[in-house]
Amino acid sequence: MKAILERGSFPNKNVEIYISGSKSESNRILILQAQFPNISIENLSESDDTKVLQDGLKISSGTVDVHHAGTAMRFLTAYFAAKKGAEIILTGSQRMQERPIGILVNALKSLGADIEYLKNEGFPPLKIKGKALHKNKVKIKANVSSQYISALMLVAPMFPKGLSIYLEGKTTSIPYIEMTLSLLKNIGIRGGFNKNEITVPSMKNIEKKMLVVESDWSSASYFYSLVALSENSEITLGSFYEESLQGDSALVQIYDSLGVITVFNTSEGTISLSKKNMELPDSLLLDLSNTPDLAQTIAVTCFGLGISCKLSGLHTLKIKETDRLLALKNELEKLGATIQVDTNSLNLEKTPKINFNKTIKTYQDHRMAMAFAPLSLKTNLTISDAEVVSKSYPNFWKDIQKVGITCVLDNSSK
Repeated sequence: MKAILERGSFPNKNVEIYISGSKSESNRILILQAQFPNISIENLSESDDTKVLQDGLKISSGTVDVHHAGTAMRFLTAYFAAKKGAEIILTGSQRMQERPIGILVNALKSLGADIEYLKNEGFPPLKIKGKALHKNKVKIKANVSSQYISALMLVAPMFPKGLSIYLEGKTTSIPYIEMTLSLLKNIGIRGGFNKNEITVPSMKNIEKKMLVVESDWSSASYFYSLVALSENSEITLGSFYEESLQGDSALVQIYDSLGVITVFNTSEGTISLSKKNMELPDSLLLDLSNTPDLAQTIAVTCFGLGISCKLSGLHTLKIKETDRLLALKNELEKLGATIQVDTNSLNLEKTPKINFNKTIKTYQDHRMAMAFAPLSLKTNLTISDAEVVSKSYPNFWKDIQKVGITCVLDNSSK
């Protein structure tokens, strides 16, 4: 399926969009709920990734296929390794089988886990025989993916003596580790994070608990981009809160410098976005090591606004659904951009005009599709493989149409 987007203004004012729960929060809570069934959840993410994780947790013997869901692969690797009696083959798409898992597997093996590689060393698919893990100390590289660390933290309550995790190197995406700690605390498990050590105690039972998942700030980023690229628009998004566990709530400060005002409607649990009259900066310089999922949206927004940007802290993007830095370079260049990327950063030069009628490849990456869609305020676009948005935001194209973007979904290519 492709999405055909016609260049246009932002005709619908004061639109209300309700985005489902954060994928990051939802997936963490599901792992905790699997250990403590008296946890109940409201506003769970509707994403494919969360559904895949839910389905995987129902299986204790057999094959679990996570498709493209990297979070599910990492969290389930740790969960099944620590679940006594589980016998699982954990696999995924071709791209998933190219995404490294060795750092987490090595950490789990050092704790006594029984995990085998079925194809290539360091990569899925995995054969996992779950058992009680009695060691309580582990070292892990902290500069590759915070999901490896969160995976260990989430299963630590299953360990008889809890778990101390020693972090080697500079820790990446710290807000996601803090999110995991906060969710553990919310159910009565008080972990600690002191410099390069994380501790999580053992826990057999917790009190009955209802957890409400905040809506997904990463998904909100595309509406921030729409408002920034518009002439004059307003959008209300729910359910979002000023005190958020999600690192991507940094959108509020980042997009303030790009002309977007955020107002928190505390009693309603919503935020209102509007365009402010201001002189834009010539260039945006950001370290996104704590919020790498925002990189594509920010780069595309800056391109559409005709300003340059230098984004660093992007080393994790090369092991995502695709090599996101290379994908961004390829697709922005189609539209007329001058852009350089390396293993950690992106440098976009100021671009005076945008090419028309280009087709944007998504590379099986949901964020490529959604990050480029707001450019329809500046040029006609076609987004290939548009259905990929279901990975994190199944209603994205409907919501884009709701705000007044002319979007035709065409299945004729299939």
